Amino acid sequence: MPIWKAPNLDFDVDVVLRAQGADPQTLRGRSPRLVETAERALEEGRVLLEPQTIFRELDVSVLRHERLVLENGATLSGQLVAQHLGIAERIVVILCTVGEELEACASETSNDNLVYSLALDGVGSAAVETLANAVCRNFEDRADGLGLQSSIPISPGMLGWPVNVGQPEIFAILETEKINVKLSAHGLMKPRKSLSMVLGFGPSMQTSGKTCDSCAWMHK
Repeated sequence: MPIWKAPNLDFDVDVVLRAQGADPQTLRGRSPRLVETAERALEEGRVLLEPQTIFRELDVSVLRHERLVLENGATLSGQLVAQHLGIAERIVVILCTVGEELEACASETSNDNLVYSLALDGVGSAAVETLANAVCRNFEDRADGLGLQSSIPISPGMLGWPVNVGQPEIFAILETEKINVKLSAHGLMKPRKSLSMVLGFGPSMQTSGKTCDSCAWMHK
């Protein structure tokens, strides 16, 4: 099962601030010290990132009652799956992570410097979002080269695909231990800065252009 190691993740402090739910321009005017803290967190936290992605490409056998049956007998089920992947000929199941070192550092500093700890957490969120976007672009470009269209990426936790349904299905397909990502009984991933998703490919997928950069990824 392939593991895709991304090059250096290219994102700036504005992405970190947005990952914390802040507007960069507003924050620069009202709380420049918070921006400085985010800049420091980005500089010091970047070296702790361990971006890795594992994926698996599978042909679609059939769609039955909102259940997508794949070539190996595995299934993906739910209203969102049927809506976005129902006409796909092939899908790719993806799991991205930026590792646990940054998460551990944020946890260790939370008692002494909560603001800095939250900034480090924002770096982790920004990093996994940037990684997911890079992976999506990679597969979208491949699809373009084959004359195929791509669906938007869908992830467990989005409306129509509950976490407790989608995450076990994805983890049953991927050998997630290869990148040291585990799934709890409640459907939460560890390390937390991990993201699972599925893309569909076919000659007439219902999407327009490149969609990954505008996706609102869900961060726990």
